[in-house]
Amino acid sequence: MKFIDEALIDVAAGNGGAGCVSFRREKFIPFGGPNGGDGGRGGSVWAVADQNINTLIDYRYTRRHEARNGEPGRGSDQFGAAGPDIDLRMPVGTIVSDAETGEVMVELLEHGQRVLIAKGGDGGFGNLHFKTSTNRSPRQKTPGWPGQAFKLKLELRVLADVGLLGMPNAGKSTLIAAVSNARPKIADYPFTTLHPNLGVVRVGPERSFVVADVPGLIEGASEGAGLGHQFLRHLQRTRLLLHIVDAAPFDEGVDPVVQARAIVAELKKYDPALHAKPRWLVFNKLDMVPEAEREKRVKDYVRRLRWKGPVFSISALARDGLQPLLEAIWKHVAPDQRSQALPDVRFGDAAEAAE
Repeated sequence: MKFIDEALIDVAAGNGGAGCVSFRREKFIPFGGPNGGDGGRGGSVWAVADQNINTLIDYRYTRRHEARNGEPGRGSDQFGAAGPDIDLRMPVGTIVSDAETGEVMVELLEHGQRVLIAKGGDGGFGNLHFKTSTNRSPRQKTPGWPGQAFKLKLELRVLADVGLLGMPNAGKSTLIAAVSNARPKIADYPFTTLHPNLGVVRVGPERSFVVADVPGLIEGASEGAGLGHQFLRHLQRTRLLLHIVDAAPFDEGVDPVVQARAIVAELKKYDPALHAKPRWLVFNKLDMVPEAEREKRVKDYVRRLRWKGPVFSISALARDGLQPLLEAIWKHVAPDQRSQALPDVRFGDAAEAAE
């Protein structure tokens, strides 16, 4: 299924039905009085969060969503039927905002959450409502009220605990495939990942967290280079960012330190709040570096980056060094352990936790 994370739609609630002017016309009952019923309420439009949906593709091609109008009132004290409501099922993590004003109307953060986004109009009053002791044959009625209508912008931001950040071909997709059941496309050319991938990582019994892999960034992304900043919104709800660095680039002229600095600069240009999130440095592809040089090379990168935060060295392909990384992540994102500091561990597992 094609991944769509943005859509513009028009929604319109139903109008209320008009009230009715009617009088009793029964044999042997003179001056029977008014019996015109009220109009029915128009149908409303609701947004419903559904964890079984992971894309907004349904709203890319079906842009107009209208609820039915309420029925008009009738004689014999008959009120009009209300128009049925319609539910727009959306992925968990969808932000619904007014496309014209930019105001956020609702964020769908829990499965089953149901929120009213366009209220149906109330039905009009029939002449039955206007009967008084001095006005025994009223001929007044009111039309139904119009339903609300909006032009909406839908924006999906995936819900994940950990986000993977890095240059194309840094090994992000290989990492998420190694630690979870996610099976993203993996190949030896840049921009293999074209849309976010989610994977559930199980560290142990009742210990798991969700990882999001987004397409890689390159220098100049803020000006639209590569895939630009198109998918960085999916990292805004994460608790932790893993900055994946290729410790053994195929091209000898490529400096991982320069690339890492470029990623940080693009992150800051996109959103200072995202840049301020906790971020750990993960050097990948250590299996391609001679074992005697691994520690020296990583220490050199850390020194040149002036990095003071946690550092991990792994090989996602060989699945080397992953368990210490996963245990440290779990201690960071676990709801009852978020405030605990990481313990000091040996080089290659993690450094101290303060950045």
